[in-house]
Amino acid sequence: MTSRLTLHSVTGPLIVTPSLIGDRRRLVQDVVMEPSETIQTLWDRIQARDWASVGELLANDVVVEWPVSGERIRGRHNYVRVNAEYPEGWSIKVLRILSSGDEVVSEVEVPHDTMGIFRVASFWTVNNGLVTSGREYWTELGADPSPEWRAPYVERV
Repeated sequence: MTSRLTLHSVTGPLIVTPSLIGDRRRLVQDVVMEPSETIQTLWDRIQARDWASVGELLANDVVVEWPVSGERIRGRHNYVRVNAEYPEGWSIKVLRILSSGDEVVSEVEVPHDTMGIFRVASFWTVNNGLVTSGREYWTELGADPSPEWRAPYVERV
């Protein structure tokens, strides 16, 4: 009896047999992660500072916007370098990932040893396992203090 494993790919189910495992290139070409898995893997690789592997998840012409700071990052290289050059002392904690089709939303907490705790809500588009675009809203916790008039209606967190 031949051992086999069924994976889902872009073109449908892929039966992986020992002979196919030997053809690693075909296996990598045919097996594509679900969009939510791509984003989880993206955050995992950023946390690991595995910058070459982060780049493997991005389309060459990826565009990521940061509306809060008024910036747009064009291209795989630039997105990887912006993250790689960020001052050390941070970690990534994925709070949730939601997806519908090729659209994925992630909420992440990024504590930094000296700069405070940041939260990011990211809206990603993933096609064939690659991030093609994103819009990330980064903010520091408490950066937008609540006005006094709301005090009777809200709880502090």
